[in-house]
Amino acid sequence: MSQRISNRDAYHELSCYTLTHGHPSFIHQHVVDAFAAQEADETTKPIALTFALAGLYLHVEKGLSGRQVQLAHMKMAQRKRQWPTFSLPRERGTITALAVLRAAPGEERDKAIDSWCASVWDAFRGSRKVVVDLLAEYGL
Repeated sequence: MSQRISNRDAYHELSCYTLTHGHPSFIHQHVVDAFAAQEADETTKPIALTFALAGLYLHVEKGLSGRQVQLAHMKMAQRKRQWPTFSLPRERGTITALAVLRAAPGEERDKAIDSWCASVWDAFRGSRKVVVDLLAEYGL
């Protein structure tokens, strides 16, 4: 791994890793959600951040697998609606895609992905009620 790899490049490498992982839990969804929330800015569409935060909540607090989160996203997408806007915290978690990529492939990296999700979700803890209330509308 190059010393000069960017966080976005690390995300792409993690995506390759998770898409070829082969485990039915589909951990790729967690990488997508953590990166989307961590890198969100004022140009990020509300649906993208909403789905990312919903995915992080469902994984970190409810213990859902990536496959289950993906199904929840599909259920949410069935109904057109105005998606909430969220305040973007200055700090978005202490773990980054680059830090996760530095973990050895396999169990160590998979655990690092979970830690990354928890770190990003914790940074957005001020948005928890909005996420929980929204998911309740979908029975999630």
